[in-house]
Amino acid sequence: MAKTIPPAQSVPLWRNSDYMLLWSGQLVSSVGTQVSQLAFPLFVLALTHSPVQAGLIGAVRLFPYLLLSLPAGALIDRWNRKRVMLICDTGRAISMASIPIALLLGNISLIQLYVVSIIEGTLMVFFNLAEVACLPQVVTKEQLSAALAQNYTTYSVASLFGSSLGGLLYSISKVFPFLADAVSYTASVISLFFIKASFQEQRDVSSFSFYKLWLDIREGLLWLWHQPLIRLMAVMICGYNIVLAGSGLFMIVLAQHLHASAFAIGLVFSATSVGGIAGSWLAAWVQKHLSFGLSLVSVSWLMVILVPLLFFAPTVLVMGIAGAAFLLVFPSYDLTQMTYRIRMIPDRLQGRVNSVFRLIAMGGNPFGLSLTGFLLQSVGLTIAGIVFVAGFVILAIVTTLSPHIRHAPVVAEVKNVGI
Repeated sequence: MAKTIPPAQSVPLWRNSDYMLLWSGQLVSSVGTQVSQLAFPLFVLALTHSPVQAGLIGAVRLFPYLLLSLPAGALIDRWNRKRVMLICDTGRAISMASIPIALLLGNISLIQLYVVSIIEGTLMVFFNLAEVACLPQVVTKEQLSAALAQNYTTYSVASLFGSSLGGLLYSISKVFPFLADAVSYTASVISLFFIKASFQEQRDVSSFSFYKLWLDIREGLLWLWHQPLIRLMAVMICGYNIVLAGSGLFMIVLAQHLHASAFAIGLVFSATSVGGIAGSWLAAWVQKHLSFGLSLVSVSWLMVILVPLLFFAPTVLVMGIAGAAFLLVFPSYDLTQMTYRIRMIPDRLQGRVNSVFRLIAMGGNPFGLSLTGFLLQSVGLTIAGIVFVAGFVILAIVTTLSPHIRHAPVVAEVKNVGI
């Protein structure tokens, strides 16, 4: 039976040393990820001149969510979450470092890029589930909303600096973006070593068997199935992931069509991240002052208004401004549903229920990336933009008409509902 360290006391987040270690490590790691994520499609486009290949290699990184989410979630609830995170980021550092090594040896291939993308995606499944599951043990429940908002800010700050840095590093040498990401994963591993808090509550862990693994998965499936609002939100986030997953590739191709350089493209992504930083703090205000249903309905229609400006931007400057405006409002939708969900799920089910949720939600990402690449190559920017704008309209209508969203009960009334 594992020893339990009490959850963090109610102190400001910046004085919670365990949270600050977790946050700072993920800030550095996220910057590295943004650097390499910008470099990946640029490198594949330069190597193959094919938007389809660029979309597929991004989709491959997300396919492990479809295959591994359910067993990963059950295992995260059994395994030591901190140890899982250490192993995952060590593996990702080694995998990403193989690209600059191959480039320096002059032996890089498209197959290797696909393999690295698969490894990255597989380890990301386990790491992300463990990170989400451990957060309620590192901060108090009262701090959870603020911690999630700050984490969202972290990713926006990482995108702000990482995208422009990625464009700059790629312009200097194709080696540097992937090397920077490998170093960032190493920084995450070091920060995790110094965290003292337990990443899970005390629990009895029985011997492993595939039958018991199935029972664990089944418990998570049944819990989510009997929560109609959470089930609906999984489907809605899947829909948004379909129309958003390929937005980065769409913006890169549009920017290249507007004759933008790699550095300028990086600046565009950095500009959109400014909106994301402000949006994460706006989301905290929205959660405090607006009801769950009102915030989601309002934000969904604001996105319908903003997204055409992004997908049909006549200049790179307009694209950056539209992207910043869009990311100003989207976090209010995402963080509202995420905070609601995590507060509802018992600790012993965090890994399993979140894995089911993410299987549904993230299932839209590889499809969206593949669809984006296909549409861009077969019908062009204009028709692809129309298809994705139509998707936002449909999602806004569903959000508005759903009684589960408009009349959602407060978390305290439903968080202990069983199966």
